[in-house]
Amino acid sequence: MSQGSESDAEPARGVVEFPVDGILDLHTFRPQDAHDVVRDYLDSCRKKGILDVRIIHGKGKGVLRRIVHSVLNNRDDVDSFCLASDSGGWGATLVGLCPSSRANDVNGGALSGTSLPKGERCS
Repeated sequence: MSQGSESDAEPARGVVEFPVDGILDLHTFRPQDAHDVVRDYLDSCRKKGILDVRIIHGKGKGVLRRIVHSVLNNRDDVDSFCLASDSGGWGATLVGLCPSSRANDVNGGALSGTSLPKGERCS
């Protein structure tokens, strides 16, 4: 390889595109980027009509899990979320987004008639 060629150049940081299919794996992201990545991914899911999302944050020390849960707790369009007991254990979080028509009916962060409060464990 020759020094200074385009193939040797470090990839540019900035916008990263990845598929929006309802599964977000945060293993390739830096913890300081996780907040924005989760926020943007959930926005993209809603635009595509994807309301059931799995966010893989890993088990480790729980840094990414805490960031993910903080983002989810502060979003009015999150109906529910819980650790994915059957689909990744405590290394992943399942998220239920409100349908568009219900996202605007949020009252103080909780939807009327919802059976699963934010952060309550799914069955």
